[in-house]
Amino acid sequence: MATATIDGVSTRYEVVGSGEPLLMYSPGGFDATIEKWSTQGIYAQIKFLDQLSKKYSCIVFDRRETGQSGGRVERVTWAHYVEQGKGLLDHLGIDKAHLMGGCMGCSAVSAFGATYPEKTLSMILFWPVGGARYRMTGHQRFAEHLAFVNQNGLEAVVSLAKESNKAFGADPRGGPWVSVIRNFPDFAAEYPRLNLDHYKAIVAGMVRTLLDRDTSPGAEPEDLLCLDIPTLIIPGADASHATSAARYLQECIPNSDYWDMPVPEQSAANCNAKVLDFLQAILR
Repeated sequence: MATATIDGVSTRYEVVGSGEPLLMYSPGGFDATIEKWSTQGIYAQIKFLDQLSKKYSCIVFDRRETGQSGGRVERVTWAHYVEQGKGLLDHLGIDKAHLMGGCMGCSAVSAFGATYPEKTLSMILFWPVGGARYRMTGHQRFAEHLAFVNQNGLEAVVSLAKESNKAFGADPRGGPWVSVIRNFPDFAAEYPRLNLDHYKAIVAGMVRTLLDRDTSPGAEPEDLLCLDIPTLIIPGADASHATSAARYLQECIPNSDYWDMPVPEQSAANCNAKVLDFLQAILR
């Protein structure tokens, strides 16, 4: 593993394989680490990284505020995730890349494509997050953190972070910076000294920005409608990955390839074959 400082934030990353660059935004909500490509749910079964790295330079990284990447207390938006990925490409001297996102990573990919279409060779959106239940659960998670802060203060958040290894999604009380508190002593020392009213305003604004709709968040629909980027969409079908969110992206992204394969029939063999065929068709 290596690290790069991007916009003042330490980013843990790895380049696996060789070939055309493929920037991969990890699955997972607020625990989007490199390992999730190999350990989380369906990704552990499909093993995208193992297969894609045979033909592509797969650039994987811990999203800011997760895993061993750093963070900064600010109203984090999709644009911040875009700039982390773009900064990583710049650090590696890569001008253009294919992009792949899993779960919440799909929202970052769509926002990247809308912001930097000239740098985006293609987009692969696997199980995009979205749907009313996803939004409601996300808002509840932030509300639980704010309630804990109101009752106990920021020092208690630091103590909680050091007592366990749970990410924000597993224990909302720890908040979106819990991994940074745990892994960066200087950050942990400064965190309790933050202005409490400012902190609560930042958190409230963050959830309103990231989870602002009952479909797939990320890029604005008007921006997606103007894209001319080859796009593959593979839908999920559960409370966090509503099929309607994937259909929304199909509706908004011109000429996108929507793979209407039911989740029970999505296997390691056919998913990897679909993604590889999609990418190889672009190269021809």
